[in-house]
Amino acid sequence: MNPSRVLFLSLVALFNTTVFCQTKPEFEVASIKPAAPITSGQQMNFGVRIDDAQARFTYFSLKDLIQIAYKVKGYQISGPDWAASERFDISATIPPGVKRDQLPEMLQSLLSERFQLKLHRSEKEFPVYGLVVAKGGSKMKETAAETGDAAPEDAKKPFSVTGSGGRAGTIVNFGNGSYFALGNNKFEAKKMAMVNVAETLARFTDRPVVDMTSLKGTYDFELEFQPDDFQAMMIRSAIAA
Repeated sequence: MNPSRVLFLSLVALFNTTVFCQTKPEFEVASIKPAAPITSGQQMNFGVRIDDAQARFTYFSLKDLIQIAYKVKGYQISGPDWAASERFDISATIPPGVKRDQLPEMLQSLLSERFQLKLHRSEKEFPVYGLVVAKGGSKMKETAAETGDAAPEDAKKPFSVTGSGGRAGTIVNFGNGSYFALGNNKFEAKKMAMVNVAETLARFTDRPVVDMTSLKGTYDFELEFQPDDFQAMMIRSAIAA
């Protein structure tokens, strides 16, 4: 990964009692509750599921929700500490006839109404790591094509991303056979796009990681680490979280 500097849009979250006017689509009904606290040693479960009628977010922080609603990265958001630390469970009803790609706008409306969210956009230059292809070319193993992959009707199926984490490790399932697992001194990935690889690597580094590979496929790979290196990665991940 090569360090570089790029210009990003910074989304600064300001929280007060002012609601800005908007005409965005809204959920019919929505419930937002504080997530149950995780005790020491307990496994954590999190995820999102969306179908034609419901959207459910489990154990998400307000910062996570802003990333989805405004299609930005975590490092582009500034706000109070509790926006990243406090967790919420959301269950919302999608109005009939509303397209799934309108969900970010509906989430924007919900955050504005329930959290009194006001946003200020600005540009900021800061250092990042760039994930690039080596001079000798990519040696990544591209996922073998499967019958029925990327069928048009897949866009209408329920969308689900789930994850769990505990002392034994962490696994995040993106659906359709795509996942990554971290544990036992190794990182295992299946059907992962490079943009997701970059975002995952950023959890273990001191600055954001940007996908600059131009690789459009999905890939299977496994990385093994020395125990000391793996422990250092876990410490870095905890600090980033």
